[in-house]
Amino acid sequence: MTDVLIAHHGYCFDGACSAALFTRFLRETQPGLGDARVEYRGLLYDPGAPPPGERLEKGRLNAILDYRYSTSELLTWYFDHHVSAFQEPGSEAHFRADTTGRKHHDGAYGSCTKLLADLGRERFGWTAPDLDELVRWADIIDAARFPDVETANSFEHPAMAVSAVIQEQGDDALLGQLIPLLGTEPLEALARGPLVAPRLKPIVARHAALTERMARAGEQRGDVALFDLTEHPLDTVGKFVSYALFPTAQYSVVLSRTPRRVKLSVGFNPWSRHPRRHNIAALCERYGGGGHPVVGAVSLPPQELPRGKAILAEVVEALNAAP
Repeated sequence: MTDVLIAHHGYCFDGACSAALFTRFLRETQPGLGDARVEYRGLLYDPGAPPPGERLEKGRLNAILDYRYSTSELLTWYFDHHVSAFQEPGSEAHFRADTTGRKHHDGAYGSCTKLLADLGRERFGWTAPDLDELVRWADIIDAARFPDVETANSFEHPAMAVSAVIQEQGDDALLGQLIPLLGTEPLEALARGPLVAPRLKPIVARHAALTERMARAGEQRGDVALFDLTEHPLDTVGKFVSYALFPTAQYSVVLSRTPRRVKLSVGFNPWSRHPRRHNIAALCERYGGGGHPVVGAVSLPPQELPRGKAILAEVVEALNAAP
């Protein structure tokens, strides 16, 4: 029996959905993998995090999903949609030289899950119609394709409930149980189930407290809503609160801290009536971060809070300037 290790973007709904879809793909298309043992391992962008290739293991079929590329000889399958995927020296050339047909990247996609679903159909003749809703919501959430900011900050839809739990509490232990269910069970059943429902109520309460905290700390400078939340550690995630508080802002910049890192989160308001003028991934790459043209982040060691504050000021100035 083959052992499979799926290394995916951790604490991320798209990363978890990608892992669920890929597990189904392997079991249903690859000979000998129908009953394979699968381990899921979350990859983080924390400062000092090891290169993804170091998280792979000999003697296993290794995959990386929704995360940076690795030149490791242990890597068998790869799917990603981040425009900042190739950060190791020589990694893009290594990727383009691959002839296995098992390594795929397309920065035009809003989610890795959608990329994987489309490639499964177009290149491998594989579909999983029962997962269409999962694919649709992974794309909505990761690409911020919500119809309005109220929906983006709501927990009512089952996908939003599951996503909230994954983003805040999705360690390897929880996702080791949840990912296989994402690939076999309806989102509504998961949202009502024991892995999600008991965890959601306190998350909703913390989200309300975060909204109040951001309202006190936030201000708008030009086209940018900015928030320095480093006075106290951040204990929950709220990606779209800034646009509810400052609907006329084209961009948001949030500086936060946890015991593990200082993080600068940068985003473009998808409900802005003005065109995006800046590539946020490229902007974050100046400071060792990355992401997508519409959203990105920079992570620093916890002792580099003063540098984080300096980067915050520089990014706000850059976003307000002409491209």
